[in-house]
Amino acid sequence: MQKRKLPPIGQRIIRSAAGVFACYVVYLLRGKTGIPFYSMLSVLLCVQPYTGKMRTMALQRVTGSFIGALYGLAVLLLQLSVFGIYDTAVGYAMTAFFIIPIIYTTVLLDKRNASYFSCVVYLSIVVNHIGDQNPYIFVLNRLTDTFIGIAIGLIANSVRLPRRKLNDRLFVARLDDMLSPIKEELEPYSKVEINRMIDDGMKFTVATMRTPAGLIKPLDGINMKLPVIVMDGAALYDINENSYLRVYIISNDMSGQIVTMMRESGLNCFINSLCDDTLVIFYNKLQNDAEKDIYKTLRRSPHRCYMNREPSEKDRIVYLMAVDRTEKILAFYEEFKNSPIGEKVKILCYPSDDYKGYSYIKIYNKNASCRKMASFLAEDIETAKTLYVGASDECDVKAENGGLNAIAKTLKHTYEPFILHINHELCTFCVF
Repeated sequence: MQKRKLPPIGQRIIRSAAGVFACYVVYLLRGKTGIPFYSMLSVLLCVQPYTGKMRTMALQRVTGSFIGALYGLAVLLLQLSVFGIYDTAVGYAMTAFFIIPIIYTTVLLDKRNASYFSCVVYLSIVVNHIGDQNPYIFVLNRLTDTFIGIAIGLIANSVRLPRRKLNDRLFVARLDDMLSPIKEELEPYSKVEINRMIDDGMKFTVATMRTPAGLIKPLDGINMKLPVIVMDGAALYDINENSYLRVYIISNDMSGQIVTMMRESGLNCFINSLCDDTLVIFYNKLQNDAEKDIYKTLRRSPHRCYMNREPSEKDRIVYLMAVDRTEKILAFYEEFKNSPIGEKVKILCYPSDDYKGYSYIKIYNKNASCRKMASFLAEDIETAKTLYVGASDECDVKAENGGLNAIAKTLKHTYEPFILHINHELCTFCVF
C-alpha cells in the first residue's frame, strides 16, 4: 500500500490559531468582559485562504449579526416583557418560529449567504440568554464580541511577513520537466498559494508537451489569468476563452509526406489538427497495445475529438505523433531525421513512462518552441524578463523532483523572497 504523504500546515491553520489566541488577549485586556467564544467563532469564519473571500465572509458575518441581533432582541422582549413566556414550551415554539422570518429577511435583502450567521446570532441570544440580565446589554455584548472577532480575523488574514513581490517578470512552469507524472494533483495548500500569488500580481503560466485537455485535471482549481503554452510550444492557448491565440502549423503537403513515410515504416500516426478552436485527432487502424490504451483512455474526455479518417485540406495540422516499440520508433527516427524533410521540422523522440518498451515520436513545425511562445506572451503583457521553473537543467530556477507541488513551493520562494530591512536607507537583504 502506498504511504500517504502528509500535507503541510498552511497559513490559514496558523492564522486561525493566532486569531483565537488574540481573542483571549483582548478578553483579558477588557477585564474578562464579554464571551470570547463568540469572538473566536467569528475569527474562524473570517480567516480565509483568499483576501476576496475573507472580505466577503466578513461582510456576511456583519450583515448576519445585525439581522440576528435585531430579531433576537425582539423575541427576548416579547418573551420576557410582553408575554412572560421565556423558558416555557410556548417560548420554545416562538423561538423556532422566528427562524422563518430571519431567513426570509436575508432573502429579501439578497443576502442569502448571511442566513446561517443570522440564525447563529439569533439562537445564541435567545437560547443562551441569562434570565436576570438586561436584554439590551446582552445583545450589545453579543454584537461587540462578534465584531471583535471579525476585526481580529481581518487583521490575522492581512498581516504578512515582509516580502518583495517580483511582478516585473513572467514565471513559466515547465510541467513536463518534472520527473513525477503530470497526472499528479496539486495539494489544496499548493492551489491556495499559487492562487494567492496570482491575485497578488504574479504573471504565471505553464508550458507542456500536452494538449489543453491534458491540463484540465492538473490545473483544476488554479485561477489562470494568462494563456498557457501547449504542445511543446506549437500553440498558445487561452484557457478562459477556450481559444488558440497563436499556432505553428505543418503544411498539408509536408504532413502528407511525413504520414506516408511513417506508414511505410509500419507506424500508425495520430494527426493532431485544429478545426476552428477545436482539437481533432485523426487516426488510422490502431495497431499496438499502447495506441489502443491511449485511444481508450483519452477519447473519454469531452475536450478531445478522435476521428477515424484522414484530415481535410481545411484542417490545420499542429503535430504528428506515433507510439510503438522503442526499436521500431528509433529506427524510423534515425531514417527520418537524416531525410530532406527531417531538416525542415522539429522532432522529439523519447521513451514512454506509462508503457514499458514503447517510445514516442512527435513532429512539429520547426518554429515551435516554448521559449518563443513565452517571449510572445511576455511581449503581450509587457514583461521584460521570463523565468522558467522546472526540473531540467535548462530552467532558470530548479524545482525538486516532486512534481506540481514542488513547482508551487519553488514559485513561492522565487516570486516573493523575504525582505529583512537592516538599514532603510542603505540596504535590503532578500532571503530566498
